[in-house]
Amino acid sequence: MSLRLILVVSLACGLTWAVCHTLGLGGGGAYGVVLAAVIVRPDFGRWPPALLVLLPLVVALGLGLGTFLKPLIEAPPVWQFAVVSAIALSLGQALPDKLAMVRGILGVVAVLPLLSGNATWLSAWHELLAVLIGLGFGVGLQALLRLPGDLARAGAEEAKAAEPESTMPPRSIAERFADPFFWRKLVVAALALSIGLGLGAVNPKYLYFGVVLLLNEHLAATLARVRDRMIGVSLGVLMPWLVFNTLGVNSVAIGLVMGGTTALMEGLGLGANLRTALISSGVTFAGYGALTDWYVPSRWIDYLMGCGLALTVALLFERRRAGDN
Repeated sequence: MSLRLILVVSLACGLTWAVCHTLGLGGGGAYGVVLAAVIVRPDFGRWPPALLVLLPLVVALGLGLGTFLKPLIEAPPVWQFAVVSAIALSLGQALPDKLAMVRGILGVVAVLPLLSGNATWLSAWHELLAVLIGLGFGVGLQALLRLPGDLARAGAEEAKAAEPESTMPPRSIAERFADPFFWRKLVVAALALSIGLGLGAVNPKYLYFGVVLLLNEHLAATLARVRDRMIGVSLGVLMPWLVFNTLGVNSVAIGLVMGGTTALMEGLGLGANLRTALISSGVTFAGYGALTDWYVPSRWIDYLMGCGLALTVALLFERRRAGDN
């Protein structure tokens, strides 16, 4: 278990929340806390500088897209979700394949303003500012506690992981948009919220998140993502449930929750699921008002429904592909 990792996550999240609270950023502080946690690398390696620039730009694009389109689409929420998600996923598909990791982020961030009753440009600015604060604390504190040998070990692991991907030829934008999987995913994502409402989900947004974040072209990859998501969602709510019910929500409690989640996942040997659990812990504190009532069980059930939708679609695609072959 890495005590340095626990310390960095705890300090970064606690300081991020304290600064966001001091600046009056409101609910935007949750964005900063989540990013401060997930930007910390367990191997204490260094992120490419381009990623640290690209990530805030993607968040700004997503928040701006949702904030701009929400008042223009005078329609029920299911239609707003369908339009905004289709545009966001299309913009993500236009990005080169080497930036595929931010496609899901764009698809999620773009619909967040639709979930807020008072989404304004000021609230979007607060959320973006919180993201920048969390990014600064996460990267800065890890740099302060990085040891000389960390970069060499992280570089060796990255080189091994990059070998299989190096054989994949880059696709042109026309080839990316000609991919049948993209269009199938776009259609299912556009319908996900209405499917959730039809199934009686308390938070149907989690069915949309399940499709955008978990659905992969191959069933095995989708299964791996579903396993990661359900482990993270299940274990990520434990520390908020224990700490917030005892200490309330403050900078110390936030640090204990996020650091405690890190220690729990590392102690159980589930380091591969750490980021998902940290996201779950960070999102849970944003919904603390109902944490001890319906929030935890309904969120788990709704995410399970989202996983089921992603797996169903992946299975249908897999069978169709096998039939074509």
